[in-house]
Amino acid sequence: MSRIDSDRIIELRKLIHYYNKEYYVNNKSLVSDLEFDVLLKELESLETKYPDLFNPNSPTQRVGGDITKSFDSVQHKYPMLSLANSYSKSDIEDFDERIRKIVDIPFSYICELKYDGVAISLIFENGQLIRAVTRGDGTIGEDVTNNVRTISSIPLVLNGEFPQMLEVRGEIMFSKSAFLKLNQQRKIEKLPLFSNPRNTASGTLKLQDSSIVAKRDLDCFLYAAYIDNSKFHKVFDHYNFLSSLGFKTPPIDQRFIEQVNDVNGIMDFINFWDKKRGELPFEIDGIVIKVNEVSLQNEIGNTSKSPRWAIAYKYKTTQVKTTLEDIIYQVGRTGAITPVAVLNPVEISGTMVKRASVHNADQIEKLDLRINDVVYVEKGGEIIPKITGFDISERNTSNLPFVFISNCPECNSKLIKDDGEAHHYCLNFYMCPPQIKGRISHFIGRKQMNIDGIGEETVEQLYNAGLVQNIADLYKLTKEDLLPLDRMAEKSAENILVGIENSIHTPFHKILFGLGIRYVGETVAKKLSASFGNINSLRIASFEDLCSVDEIGDKIAESIVDFFSQDYNNKIIDQLLESGLVMETEVQKDSNHSTIFKNKKIVISGTFKNISREELKTIIEENGGKNTSTVSKTTSILVAGENMGPSKLEKATKNKVEILNESEFFKLLEELQANDKTKQFKQGELF
Repeated sequence: MSRIDSDRIIELRKLIHYYNKEYYVNNKSLVSDLEFDVLLKELESLETKYPDLFNPNSPTQRVGGDITKSFDSVQHKYPMLSLANSYSKSDIEDFDERIRKIVDIPFSYICELKYDGVAISLIFENGQLIRAVTRGDGTIGEDVTNNVRTISSIPLVLNGEFPQMLEVRGEIMFSKSAFLKLNQQRKIEKLPLFSNPRNTASGTLKLQDSSIVAKRDLDCFLYAAYIDNSKFHKVFDHYNFLSSLGFKTPPIDQRFIEQVNDVNGIMDFINFWDKKRGELPFEIDGIVIKVNEVSLQNEIGNTSKSPRWAIAYKYKTTQVKTTLEDIIYQVGRTGAITPVAVLNPVEISGTMVKRASVHNADQIEKLDLRINDVVYVEKGGEIIPKITGFDISERNTSNLPFVFISNCPECNSKLIKDDGEAHHYCLNFYMCPPQIKGRISHFIGRKQMNIDGIGEETVEQLYNAGLVQNIADLYKLTKEDLLPLDRMAEKSAENILVGIENSIHTPFHKILFGLGIRYVGETVAKKLSASFGNINSLRIASFEDLCSVDEIGDKIAESIVDFFSQDYNNKIIDQLLESGLVMETEVQKDSNHSTIFKNKKIVISGTFKNISREELKTIIEENGGKNTSTVSKTTSILVAGENMGPSKLEKATKNKVEILNESEFFKLLEELQANDKTKQFKQGELF
């Protein structure tokens, strides 16, 4: 290979990347289509001639051609959390009030358009795209790199000064014109038309043939950068940084982004785009509001599902009319009875709707729904169809008031509705088929036991065949049990058994979540496992013991006590233990784990010279302490950094909380660790 050819390949790649960026990101056409095609063909010819110089991020790879038969699962380094939704000014005011209870220093919000597309995470190493991952469940997504490389507005190679490792988040979507063009072509080819841009973008990213993806003209806006030890102070700073690297970011000068200081500023932005959104070249379904200051985001924190420092405002959706044909009932794993409206099929926002939620008996009564009514239907949050009322002018006098069922539709047990509860419940916990199958499906879920190879259809088969009547029965299955099932090949059976075997090593908090105790979700399960350490301690915990755990209230405590008072549940747990599941925390198994801050609630406020807030939180947790965001009578220590909130200092002083600066905290840590080691040494001498 000549040096001239090698240099020419490098030169062509840089030049074509530059022309691509100017055209797809900056909307500037610097060369004619003919000139561009000539350069691209020259590069293709040279790369064919010198295959050892292949680069997956070459401009020639944008045409696709790779076949992906399955998409690998990838764990996100930074969780891709979804946003809580709001629908009114009062919702925004409540959000603002919650933030101001935690943050007592001046701060700002940033408002952004909420693009109706598919969230994506792009990972770059040394300025080269190495991976593109979908959101998935927020913790684990799917690798769609081959398909993403075909999207012209996403740079494959970065410009300017970039960190060695960079993760960028954004939204992949169709422009209105690209979606229209796609459907026009499908109409010519006499293929079914796609219903809406968002679902089509999601489906396109999962196509096996990347050359088809390349032809569909997907677009992408990038809006967030994730870098270890980031120096960014505000979310707003991300935009100029990303733009300088060659990313297509929402244009600031067109008011796609705005920094505001209060609810009035947020509502101005919301109202402006409510009137103007129809003029945009792409679809949006609302506005995203975030606390602008990154340090405050860390202080405010997240729930297990969404950040507390951000919220989405959803615009009112299109409302349509159709006939309510029937109301049927579904039985959940907890025994809750959910009524579902059966509708004369109607199109809403590009999708055909046949059913809608009516929530519970109280909601049906409030809406005064009757079979054969003409009802108004809309998509709540653009996702779940719901009935909002009926057209009284079209009501027939023969339409009788609806009467909610009194017995379970599956097992005929008498339904119960307690005061303060919205739902009716079937209490036939042990014998009602949907409850049994629902608990098994919950147990095997990705966030619980994550048992590969088993889905709801397989659970149905196992239950109907009498092989599995509860979650403990899963660990008794053999290949001989599985092979007679419909469509069960030997490899499928082996995969199921391997998945079950691997689940034995699942951490305690996930097993606890998988047990399906009412009101015990993922976050509560983590708190319980950390506080009680093992299943036996939790089984004998009193109502008062449970209520002493941070964020465990009366309702959750009552449910846990009731669950462990049932002999049936304890027998299932005993069987799981016999099958090898380890229901105790890693902390308990590690005798060297420090507990010097055990039962201490510690609040961190301000900034620190020698350590980040996240590192400080990790140290506290590793030594048995609990990080909390608000100062109260139960707070043990306030670690006070620079520019800390004055109200936290005032509350700490009022409640006689120990206040330590950075150096004082580490001095205390060293003293406690030294005392702990001395104690361990003396205990060791006894043996």
